Amino acid sequence: MKTIKKLLVISILMVPLFGAAQIYLDKYNFGEGLNFSGEKGYKMRLEGFIQPYMETKRYTGTDDSELYNRFRMRRLRMQLSGSLADEKLSYRLRLDLSGTSEADLDEANSNILLDAYIRYSIDDNLSVTFGQKSTPTDNRELNINSQTLQLPERSRITSVFSTIREFGVFLDGTYRITPGGMYLRPAVAITNGDGQNAFKKDYGGLKYGGRLDFLPFGLFSNFGQFREADIVRERTPKLVVGMNYSYNDGVSSRRGRNSGSILYLNDRNEEELPDYIKLGVDFMFKYQGFSMLGEYVKGSAKVSKDITQRVRNDGSVSSGFEIDGQQHVANYIKNRMMLGEGYNIQAGYIFTNLISVDARYTHLRADKYSFMNNGTFYNRPNYYTIGVSKYLSRNYGAKIQASFTYVDAAPGSNDNAGNPIDGNEWVGRLILTIGF
Repeated sequence: MKTIKKLLVISILMVPLFGAAQIYLDKYNFGEGLNFSGEKGYKMRLEGFIQPYMETKRYTGTDDSELYNRFRMRRLRMQLSGSLADEKLSYRLRLDLSGTSEADLDEANSNILLDAYIRYSIDDNLSVTFGQKSTPTDNRELNINSQTLQLPERSRITSVFSTIREFGVFLDGTYRITPGGMYLRPAVAITNGDGQNAFKKDYGGLKYGGRLDFLPFGLFSNFGQFREADIVRERTPKLVVGMNYSYNDGVSSRRGRNSGSILYLNDRNEEELPDYIKLGVDFMFKYQGFSMLGEYVKGSAKVSKDITQRVRNDGSVSSGFEIDGQQHVANYIKNRMMLGEGYNIQAGYIFTNLISVDARYTHLRADKYSFMNNGTFYNRPNYYTIGVSKYLSRNYGAKIQASFTYVDAAPGSNDNAGNPIDGNEWVGRLILTIGF
């Protein structure tokens, strides 16, 4: 698998050589990238953006009145994409040079490779993709370009349940089902189930899943289904309603985002892993500057009765699965996985002066045995966010965004250093986006 991925990246970089011997700048739109054309009809686009970021946090209900500040480059991304003359074959290579995971939590991934895939259009309605990309089995917000988010950060639904990117085969379709403009967009994915950049040993089986989107009022303008704020101000109402499902056959991490971080064995010292199931429904609506996004996700697990041993972080093996004072294999394993449910609802409006006002509410409900009860990273059921943005042009090329989030911390929560907190917490964020 590691060799295949390296060959794929090399192949993507070589595609321009097969498309045309010479290319020239065709056009440039601020925030939309440099568009090149070749003598033989080859097309290529180079685009990217940077996001310097500031965050300040404070814990309430304690004697600690200190503000915890963080300054960093949140995202620094470059993307090269292109297609051959007949547009049957296309590719994308996306890199992140900031070293920060999209989820930015307990399982940060500093690898620079984000997207690396080749896509073949079977016909005008159906395409097949091979490589690493965002998966249709994640919540809708993960299919939204980071440069176009309504608020400085994605919701906690994303950080809790998403795998962000995966390596595999993806089948995507777009079908018009009525003359009036109703569309169905089905998607199927078969992936390695270990998240992105899984260059180590492949643990467990494959992950199978799909998504079905229904658009009753036609397609969004200017790829609006994959951009959060309605800066183009849709002239007619646009709505997409979807559902997704995935089954990960043998997961070696909390929700299938990493490879080999949590391992179990049977009594024959053979690898034996739990399965992870995820179900979600979501929608997005846009009309004349107003946009609304809603998501619901539920994660559950199936634990094999053949598991009798666990592998510690140092590589040693233990048969101990003690939890709540008793030996219980299934509950111990579930307590290390992201099990439970949550929903996110957010809305915003962009005024004609390009100022946007936005709000979000996110709720999480952990199962009794779930890593969502972890006091340091999670164990916070409610998130209330308000934000304001100023767009500096009539696209997503440049904007300044600020937000304030109040977080309900459940009993047993800790601060970043692991110290117990009695109250709640609030977080302020400021981010600047500059694209080209």
